[in-house]
Amino acid sequence: MRKMTYAAGALSLAASLAFAAPAQAGGWHHDDDPALLSVLHAVPGLTVDVWVNGKLTLDDFTPGTLAGPLELAPGDYQIAITAADATSAANPVIGPVDVDLEGGGNYTAVAHLNTDGVPTASLFTNDTKAPGDDEKGKLTVRHVAAAPAVDVLAGGAPVIEGLSNPDEATLKLKAGTISASVAAAGTTDPVIGPADITVEGGKNTIVYAWGSLADGTLDVAVQVVDGKKPAGDCD
Repeated sequence: MRKMTYAAGALSLAASLAFAAPAQAGGWHHDDDPALLSVLHAVPGLTVDVWVNGKLTLDDFTPGTLAGPLELAPGDYQIAITAADATSAANPVIGPVDVDLEGGGNYTAVAHLNTDGVPTASLFTNDTKAPGDDEKGKLTVRHVAAAPAVDVLAGGAPVIEGLSNPDEATLKLKAGTISASVAAAGTTDPVIGPADITVEGGKNTIVYAWGSLADGTLDVAVQVVDGKKPAGDCD
């Protein structure tokens, strides 16, 4: 069993990842705003370089690191991920892929393993719509691990059932701390956790289950995204 950990990191250059899954529903935004992009490296044992439009933008990006959010101009980007210390983007391990970031969108790009343990990546659009009640927050769980479908347990009872890679599910909860764990679908024996997760009022707390069940590298990263007012309330 692996404990839940908070991914952390800093990134000074614009960077992104190849995207395999369709983006999910987001929140309120203006088309002329910059796109916000966070990047999570969730492939165990693989340090990578990230190339954007043929230029090295992230060197030696290590597993378990969350970077961003970055402010990027809306538009198209060609992304490639190579082994660390590659001399060019010519031989990527993931990509290259052309991606379109919309103005005002809030995204997280995740390099991870698919169900079969093959490195891939997914782009998620983060839900930034405020819960509508400052005493409530959102908890989003994203399955990006080489593992079968899972149930998410809170206080020992399933609150999300049958979540598969690379899907996500969102709950609206009263702000506070919950004891959460991840178990194989239909069971209650944790493969990750239990651990305390803080749900912040007015924010979206995003939990990523990543790693490999077969290799014993399952872990969790946590990201907190601020909520936004509806577009009509923007200054």
